[in-house]
Amino acid sequence: MSMKKLYWPLWIVITLIIGGFYAFTLFKQEDKSSLLIGDATYGHYQIEMACSTCHTDAFGGKESLQTACVNCHKQELDEAHDSHPRKKFTDPRNANMLETLDARYCISCHSEHQKEQTHAMGLTLPQDYCFHCHKDIGKNRPSHKGLAFDSCASSGCHNYHDNRALYESFLLENAGGVWLKDIARIGHASKAHADVSKPAATEADANKAEFHPDITAQWLASSHAEAGVNCSGCHSSSNQSWIEKPGINECQKCHNQEADGFRQGKHGMRLAQALPAISPMESRLPFQPDRLQQQHSCTACHNAHDFNTQQAATTACLGCHADEHSRAFPGSPHGQLQQQASNGKIPLEESVSCATCHMPRLKQHYQGQQVMRVEHNQNWNLRPNEKMIRSVCIQCHNLAFSIDALADPVLLKNNFTGKPASHVPSIDWAQERDKQHESHQSH
Repeated sequence: MSMKKLYWPLWIVITLIIGGFYAFTLFKQEDKSSLLIGDATYGHYQIEMACSTCHTDAFGGKESLQTACVNCHKQELDEAHDSHPRKKFTDPRNANMLETLDARYCISCHSEHQKEQTHAMGLTLPQDYCFHCHKDIGKNRPSHKGLAFDSCASSGCHNYHDNRALYESFLLENAGGVWLKDIARIGHASKAHADVSKPAATEADANKAEFHPDITAQWLASSHAEAGVNCSGCHSSSNQSWIEKPGINECQKCHNQEADGFRQGKHGMRLAQALPAISPMESRLPFQPDRLQQQHSCTACHNAHDFNTQQAATTACLGCHADEHSRAFPGSPHGQLQQQASNGKIPLEESVSCATCHMPRLKQHYQGQQVMRVEHNQNWNLRPNEKMIRSVCIQCHNLAFSIDALADPVLLKNNFTGKPASHVPSIDWAQERDKQHESHQSH
């Protein structure tokens, strides 16, 4: 028998073994990491094991993936008044643009599992992608003449999807003002809203109170006690059985909007895909060594029973996060304000916590009333960081300082200790363009 004939049975056996391994992994094995074709991006690595979240149809192609992207990110894009919506590129008048970049599909710019070519914001295109459609911008705007071809998306200038903080009208409207405004910080003095139920006390409540006096004392000083929410409000299931350690499903009975935001952010996005909650040791950021095993949950930040929101606003954050930005907070101007408030030297409303910037309180109408809601999705105003300008920064600082500070990588690392090293001329250009427009109209 020739060697060629011997190879065929060998290849068949090898193919069956490999096929059997992947079939077993796909249908039987809980850990499916061996099926990944490459590392997922920072935005998606937490849910990389929930393959069907993105790959909803094995043969659906681009349309299937596009639907998956929209299912998760539609609300965010709608809120941002997306600068490059899909409808712009499905318009036949813009068909020629698709020859440069097929922007109808998210994956044209954001291809997963390609770590070696992935930039900030999950971008997998070369960073000169703006130039190819806007190469003539210098003709219409002299201020842009001579700018580097890859500088469009630099911090303080343009963002592909969200330009709310950089609209010319917004730049002009907020061009003046002192760098630090003399106003109270946003929302600290107002209580956040919750749909609070008040279940009647049960015999189990009385027993728990008798045998756990310390826990009872913590609860009595909490906002739950003030609202009339007793032990059964959190520890009792729908069939009245006792729940030893309530989770997000119990919390969301009263805090539904906060729970939804939590699931959309980094802390809870795994829960939205029915995956176990993430712990710091599974993250890609530096964390405190003694908290690596702590799974994220509502009570990971809000201590059970006392639910101290001030403790959750900074102490809980710094108890886990050990990156340079977080470690610099206590010595930063923001951290010093919080320390002064803790010492009673300034009102609490004038302090700044981690939550002030990353979990801002938002006013909204609910059942005919204006209430405060805490945004529990940290991604909501984090990336790109210019999102923070409207919701947070200009509540205390003027726009020019805010843009410059967020564009300074050194200030970001040291938690804004000092002043920006350089100036982003966005406002200057807008003012000059406005003057030219007025001059043209007067003639």
